[in-house]
Amino acid sequence: MKSFIREVSQCKREALAEAIGTFILVFAGTGAVMVNDISGGAVTHVGISFVFGGVVAALIYSIGHLSGAHFNPAVTLAFWTSGFFPKRRVLIYIMAQLLGAICASSLLLTSLGRVANMGATIPLNGNWWQSLVLETVLTFILMFVILGSGFDRRAHINFAGLAIALVVGIEAAFAGPITGASMNPARSLGPALVGGIWQYHWVYWVAPILGAQLAVVVYGVLSDGFRDVK
Repeated sequence: MKSFIREVSQCKREALAEAIGTFILVFAGTGAVMVNDISGGAVTHVGISFVFGGVVAALIYSIGHLSGAHFNPAVTLAFWTSGFFPKRRVLIYIMAQLLGAICASSLLLTSLGRVANMGATIPLNGNWWQSLVLETVLTFILMFVILGSGFDRRAHINFAGLAIALVVGIEAAFAGPITGASMNPARSLGPALVGGIWQYHWVYWVAPILGAQLAVVVYGVLSDGFRDVK
């Protein structure tokens, strides 16, 4: 416990950046879903997808140099297993991300009310298997792009934020109506906890974590165990 507290003290600025970044992601993204419902569709599904992609790009370029811009427990775990992130900070980052997401959904509930299921991610027609498969693949693609564009020294790193944002926006555009295109346990937990919407919530933990880990395995093979990357 003492070592954990000491580690929290040492990386408190990074943890705060992760909490703020995840707060902004969930507040803007799920807020767009809620405003779209309130306004009778003024934002549109494509607009919601753009909001998610746009806010991810903005956060990567503005906070990436502070914390690494994870904003996602599945990404943090993947960075750890791929050797890019120390084990001692994994729990701290994940706790910060979940806290940021919960605070965002709480503020949205206070300001907009209980509408559009708080932007919660729910499988279409209760088809959890379909959503499990799709969310796994979506997160695999996302993590694969993160590793390839943001951590491979052979890539044009300055374009990483744009590449990652495009993937988020594109995947939200085509898979959002079926799964909610979460790819992020924190993004799903905030609305679920605050709105009390737990239907098949486990899918949005299992699938993103599994998909991200698969991306680590595949990219590890392509990069000779990440030796070509570092």
